[in-house]
Order: sequence, then C-alpha cells, then structure tokens
Amino acid sequence: MTSWIWFSYCFRQVASILNILDDELIVGVGNYILSCQTYEGGIAGEPGSEAHGGYTFCGLATMVLIDEVNRLDLAGLINWVVFRQGVECGFQGRTNKLVDGCYSFWQGGVFALLQKLHTVCGETQALSDSEGDSATDSASEGEVPGDNLCEEDQTCHFEHGAQSNAPGSVDCSSGYTQNLRRSETEPLFQSMALQQYVLLCSQDQEGGFRDKPGKARDYYHTCYCLGGLSVCQYIWSKNGNAPPLPKAVLGPYSNLLEPIHPVYNVVLQQYQEAYEFFSRS
Repeated sequence: MTSWIWFSYCFRQVASILNILDDELIVGVGNYILSCQTYEGGIAGEPGSEAHGGYTFCGLATMVLIDEVNRLDLAGLINWVVFRQGVECGFQGRTNKLVDGCYSFWQGGVFALLQKLHTVCGETQALSDSEGDSATDSASEGEVPGDNLCEEDQTCHFEHGAQSNAPGSVDCSSGYTQNLRRSETEPLFQSMALQQYVLLCSQDQEGGFRDKPGKARDYYHTCYCLGGLSVCQYIWSKNGNAPPLPKAVLGPYSNLLEPIHPVYNVVLQQYQEAYEFFSRS
C-alpha cells in the first residue's frame, strides 16, 4: 500500500507525536485528500482511483490531525464503509473484493475515528433500520448485540439510514487527538462478528495472524488484526479509558487487549507518555 495518502498520514502522524506539526506542514494537504474522495464516499490512494480501506483510514486520520475533517463528505464516507463488512464477518478493502484480516483495523479504525469524532463534536449518528430490528435498535447501555452473528442467510452490516451531517457541517477543530472522553454513539459495525473473524479465521494456531485461512501468518497482519481486535473490544466502552464490559469481549475476558489510540494505532498509554514528553520540549 504505497501512495501519497499513505505518506501524508505517516509524515503528519510522526510530526504530531513529536509536537512539530505546524501550518507549514499542512499547506495543501486537505485539498489533496479531498481530491481523492471518490463518488462512492471512500478515499482513494490518488485522484481518480478506487476507494480503498487503507487509504480511507489514512485520509480521514490525516484530516483529523490537521483539523480539516469537516471538509470531507462524512455522510458519503460512512455510507461506503458500513457496507465493507461482509458475510464472512471480516472487512473487505474495496467493493466486491474478498475480506482480509488487516482491514479489521483499516476499516474498523475508521469507525473508531468517526465515533470519537461525533463525541467530540457533540453530534449523534442517526442510524435506522427499515424493519426496526437492527442490532443497534435494541441495544441499551451495557448490552452488546451480536447473538445471531454471521448466519448463513445473514449479512454483518447495518442498513444505513438517514444521515444528518452534510459535507462541511461538522466543526471538529477542538483537539480530537487528546479528547477520548465518554462516547454516546453506538458502533456502526458488528463488533462481535469482526472479533469472530479475527480470532477464528485470521489467527494462526501456532501464533500470529494472517489475511485469511490458507494464507501464511506475518507481522503486518498480526499488527493490524490486533489493532482491529482492540478497536472491537473497546468500541462499546462508554469511556475511552475504561475497560469494556465482559459482553463486549468475545471468548474469555483474558482475550482483552490494551486500548489503542485510534489515530495512531499505538497502545494508548504509550501514546500519552510520548505526547507528554514531547509537549514539554
């Protein structure tokens, strides 16, 4: 995965942690990322290319870092990403492609960013199901839907209802990366289903994680499967720093991972230590 979107994210991610991200380093970045958002709603690696899960995360995270996320068509982006979770319970990176374990983070991380984004901005994501039986409709505080996951005749994505945020209607220039307070927005994907895919399909019995059954394990997929698994486990937590309820964790509670920062995909405690250290300089 190599593109200017990818380099733009990596460059500004590092600059942000080092506390050297200034106006000179963000000139023109937002305009370029906007030019990469496609008619589908996702973000491509370059203008005119196909929307891609990795580039969508990198583009969205970069816009968060430079405080220009309000310029994106967030309604279109949400509409694209909610339909990337397939019947296998994992995420695909592009339309009509096979699912891949690494997109557990690249697509799952998009949901984590959007959920925190709505919390910071005081917005509530409007989801509705035409039949009234969406998993989120019956979820109350402390409940985690997902008892009927990935049955043969059942998909793992929600029906997408009305979206109230038009492009440019959200002002999120309020220090997102430091704001991990209470989340009032329910997840926009089937978190328990994704945990099933990561643990049962992507996990290698000899250790590590892989793309899908039949593929070899590697460090890349191990990193992003674990990142996606952490996102799944904490996505229902009402407080960004609080442990999730046991119902939010598939299998024994010993499966619980450390929380990660959704912008950087690093353990939250390590991010906070780095932020405090470089903020003193």
